[in-house]
Amino acid sequence: MRRRTFISLLGGAVAWPLAARAQQAERVRRIGVLMNLAAEDAEGQARLAAFLQGLQEAGWAVGRNVRVDIRWGASDVDRIRRHAADLVALAPNVILASTGQVMAVMQQATRTVPIVFTAVSDPVASGYVDSLARPGGNITGFSSAEFGMSTKWLELLKEIAPSVTRVGVFHAAANIGGLPQFAAIQAVAPSFGVEVITIGMRDAVEIERIVAGVARSSNGGLIVTRIIETIAQRDLIVALAARYRLPAVYPLRLFVSGGGLISYGPDVVDQHRRAAGYVDRILRGDKPADLPVQAPTKYETVLNLKTARALGLELPATVLARADEVIE
Repeated sequence: MRRRTFISLLGGAVAWPLAARAQQAERVRRIGVLMNLAAEDAEGQARLAAFLQGLQEAGWAVGRNVRVDIRWGASDVDRIRRHAADLVALAPNVILASTGQVMAVMQQATRTVPIVFTAVSDPVASGYVDSLARPGGNITGFSSAEFGMSTKWLELLKEIAPSVTRVGVFHAAANIGGLPQFAAIQAVAPSFGVEVITIGMRDAVEIERIVAGVARSSNGGLIVTRIIETIAQRDLIVALAARYRLPAVYPLRLFVSGGGLISYGPDVVDQHRRAAGYVDRILRGDKPADLPVQAPTKYETVLNLKTARALGLELPATVLARADEVIE
């Protein structure tokens, strides 16, 4: 073989892997996104926008090196189940499961496709991961809160409505993730001079019957725990609180943007932005089993002044000063 030909072949052998790597780096990855809210829900759009922004900041451009398939569940379990099967059939590289309602379905849909969840109350007790530090399997993500936060809801309720001594707490006994929230409130209620009334989540009739009972005295209030059932029934719960003129504390901003009085809880929009970082790592080769579940880094207080005025409440200056957002 002549020297020039050999050098030419050698050069080609070196250049080929470089070209192949460049093509591989630019090959289009596929991300499935399943949101629990409806497409027209402003809160859902904010969460999705934060996730897409996080992807962009990590170097992923829709249409160039990534495709994002988005589905909206509208808090409908049957619809979420259909969308989950649809996304898995597309064979994505990774799926974003927004909230525990979606995660419960996604785990049944696949045990192999990598999943990053957001806003799940207790991923260990729910059986999604082996432990927070070492999730194992194909799932990791971002938990919604530590359960001691539940006591802050009662503390906040007493701060905005000091006369409250009977508190209806929304609770679904079958929801494992909600048990620690409810237990924490029960444990501290006597120290606040409060009687806890359990509001079951079986159906709308039961919910209204118990809320009406809490409202029969002038010292009633409500605490809405952060579980799938309350999120699905949030319009009814907010409407009942208004109808029976009960001060209520909610776990998430979306209740307050829908007319609720005040919320304290994790910034779920921020969690979706951070979730993009985990999706990026998985796309670049990391395994969900090796990515620890992360706790919230931001909590927010959101209040609705229009609702406060309708209830005849004068919110303390200390609460107003702490608010991250005030809805007029």
